[in-house]
Amino acid sequence: MAQINVLLIEDDPMVREVNRQFIEKVEHFQVIGQASNGLDGIAQIRKHQPDLVFMDIFMPEQDGITSLRKIRELDLPVDVITVTAANDMETVRQVLHLGVFDYIMKPFSFERVQGTLENYLRFKQQTQTERELTQGELDQLFHYRGGHNDEKQPDTLQLEQNLPKGFNRATLDKVVQFLQSVDGASAEEVATGIGIARVTARRYLDYLEKQGAITMDVHYGGIGRPINYYFSK
Repeated sequence: MAQINVLLIEDDPMVREVNRQFIEKVEHFQVIGQASNGLDGIAQIRKHQPDLVFMDIFMPEQDGITSLRKIRELDLPVDVITVTAANDMETVRQVLHLGVFDYIMKPFSFERVQGTLENYLRFKQQTQTERELTQGELDQLFHYRGGHNDEKQPDTLQLEQNLPKGFNRATLDKVVQFLQSVDGASAEEVATGIGIARVTARRYLDYLEKQGAITMDVHYGGIGRPINYYFSK
């Protein structure tokens, strides 16, 4: 697989550097340019012609939403992953409507970024073919999670519509999405990955396990108590 060239568009220098380090830890990915706002970002896209853009939403001069629209208006051949603190539903709707590959919320973990990049690498490998695709291959591209006889695996859409008191649908979705991006995680790792308290992460994980949406396995290692690890189905 050829190198995937990435452009970073982020106004915070520290976050930009963290993004660069995370991206370049993943095999086949290389950061080839950086910009601190959307205006410069569009210019850098035209100059460097990257495969993938990592972009914030809240930026000076030109924000991420406006930049995404500009990318689509100019028909620039680039895929976009948003990495942002924005979590309001209106922003999420606009970003998804503009066709991003993924939406990563700050604060984030290396494992979350790694999972996204590995998914993107598979996506690039599958879409570079000139042959006709099977339904199974299309299902993978569009993240379809069907099982045998097209019976869907449990997910947050199939959980109880009325969540227990004190539970939040957005937080529940974040927990599920994080587990889908890693090969198992403890409550502490989930908490760090999506920016919530460990006790809160454990409540959501216990609920998801009881609903059959995830699985749990006890890991024993060295000195100390056994650790519960949770896995996406």
